[in-house]
Amino acid sequence: MSKAIKSVAIIGAGALGAVYGSILHEKLPQSVCFIAGGRRHDLLKSQGVTVNGRPYKLPVVRPDEARLADLIIVAVKHHHLDQAIIDMKNAVGEDTVILSVMNGIDSEERIGAVYGMEKVVYGLTLGIDAVRDGNAVTFSNLGRILFGERQNYVVSNRVLRIGKFFTRAGIIHEIPQDMIRSLWFKFMINVGVNQVSAVLGANYGTLRRSEHAQVMMDSAMMEVITVARAMDISLTENDISEWYKVLAQVGETGKTSMLQDVEAGRKTEVEMLAGTLINLGERLGISTPVNQKLFDELKRIESSR
Repeated sequence: MSKAIKSVAIIGAGALGAVYGSILHEKLPQSVCFIAGGRRHDLLKSQGVTVNGRPYKLPVVRPDEARLADLIIVAVKHHHLDQAIIDMKNAVGEDTVILSVMNGIDSEERIGAVYGMEKVVYGLTLGIDAVRDGNAVTFSNLGRILFGERQNYVVSNRVLRIGKFFTRAGIIHEIPQDMIRSLWFKFMINVGVNQVSAVLGANYGTLRRSEHAQVMMDSAMMEVITVARAMDISLTENDISEWYKVLAQVGETGKTSMLQDVEAGRKTEVEMLAGTLINLGERLGISTPVNQKLFDELKRIESSR
């Protein structure tokens, strides 16, 4: 029998890290801490995070002070992952499981290249509409976490451990049979929705109402589907329809993480989204003109800020 998860370290205190940290601190207050270095450590230590108007002062430890954790949740931006991999070192022990809830399709392999894939499970969030303003985060729909091994036709002990822990914490979760397909489904959404919302300055309500935005999203997502099919990943046009069911459930005033980055003058994840798809397309001989235009426009927006 695998031991129960009792200690969790979260790396990344943005929208996702703050939300899940607050939930764990409420339900299982002795279980969770943030790992953060430098100025981020000092800010979290002094200010904590505020979620839906309620302040939370979670324990915060520097990377060199971190202790072994049963579960590490990685919730950083793509361009901060290399530092996060270094920062988690002291928290990784023999029985530690590492769960990335980052956007993209390669964070698990990058973590696994350092600590071994036997310590990493695949993960993503779907349907959460958290908006961050400084250290304050608001959300109306928590969505759910999808996680597991590459294939979950038989659920492994470590995935069961995480599932039992999330159940205790009240975190809605799902274990798909095919996690790689699920990662690509989320990647398809992010390529279309995050990038189009950032270029147009559109929140979820606007995306629901704007035919122009939907044409752009659909075109960008179809390029993902074309590349995925060439890689034997079974995305179809029906998956775009599934995305619109998710869009219908998120808060009207919610914003994608990329739009929030643009508005705050932060670096976006465009290299991880359009950049990744453009590179895969070039390798496979598949044209991705819509994503090239989105890439160019988002780089222009970044440089102008």
